[in-house]
Amino acid sequence: MYDPWVLYARGLITAPNLVLAGIVGSGKSSLAKSLYTRSLPFGRRVYVPGDPKGEHTAVAEAVGGRAIILGRGLSTRLNPLDEGYRPSSMSDETWSSTVASRRRDLLGALAETVLTRPLSPLEHTAIDTALSATVRGNDVPILPMIVDHILSPESTSDPDGRLAEDGRMVGHALRRLVAGDLAGLFDGPSTVTFDPTLPMISLDLSRVAENSTLISVLMTCSSAWMESALLDPNGGQRWCIYDEAWRLMSHPALLKRMDAHWRLARHYGIANMLIFHKLTDLENVGDQGSAMRSLANGLLANAETRIIYRQESDQLGTTARALGLTSTEQKLLPGLGVGQGLWRIKDRSFVCQHQLHPAELDLFDTTTRMTS
Repeated sequence: MYDPWVLYARGLITAPNLVLAGIVGSGKSSLAKSLYTRSLPFGRRVYVPGDPKGEHTAVAEAVGGRAIILGRGLSTRLNPLDEGYRPSSMSDETWSSTVASRRRDLLGALAETVLTRPLSPLEHTAIDTALSATVRGNDVPILPMIVDHILSPESTSDPDGRLAEDGRMVGHALRRLVAGDLAGLFDGPSTVTFDPTLPMISLDLSRVAENSTLISVLMTCSSAWMESALLDPNGGQRWCIYDEAWRLMSHPALLKRMDAHWRLARHYGIANMLIFHKLTDLENVGDQGSAMRSLANGLLANAETRIIYRQESDQLGTTARALGLTSTEQKLLPGLGVGQGLWRIKDRSFVCQHQLHPAELDLFDTTTRMTS
């Protein structure tokens, strides 16, 4: 048996986060799904803020949850500036301040993602001014309104035209989301809602998997929605699943959000799960010695449960160094069978065989196209 919340309550671990790594076909995906679905009857909930391959969609629907499927040609739209879920205990004043701050941060993160660089103080001012002007005239602002106000500020706030010049690059970056190559998903009111009371919510990104920028933008929006639900002290205990983690961690804005969730896991009552093919994927995050590499390594350091499925021989040294494995543990990894894993829980280690119920096997199978 394994439950990060029970282990934390007993003082056996101090961080409820989990890292799961294994080569394709080793069974790690099935293990992840078993871990979170078997916890649902005990009152846990599951958030998958980004599913690049759509593997969790069928699971979400089977357990009474919802998968939000996004992609070009679909009617689904997300308004990044929606207020989101409001915790029941939050006052009107606090809620208003929280929404304004979240919108400001989210617009900045979206612009940084598209521009692939940090914003300057002047660009932050351009966003803030445009947001204030938009909110004054609209109950629920949408992104095209923000773009219009950035590129053509009100004369009262920009008498000499300098604000328009300062925000020009940001305005054109955000314009890509409503009128450029990334258009169609963010240019109007939302057609779906984020309901944190459901057993499971997954954001299916399989229709946009070829566009890394679009994945990053969608993940940034869904993370903001998720954060509003995590602020609710009555929200209960939740899994946050980051599948194909190496792809998500290559985007600075997403990596920073993941780091914040990691550090606040105990406060939020969540257990984060990072799923990799191999731990050398971390070496592709930023440059050696960079802030991004440091953040990525910090996620690993703050996970006291590490589950390692079969690894290729050329990965053993890196895996052993990253996790501090003994020579005996290192020798086990190449010979592990399907569903067999080395579990490191703080200072203890175990070799476990994961067994699936036939109904789980049918639901979790990711090899249908190859074997049918």
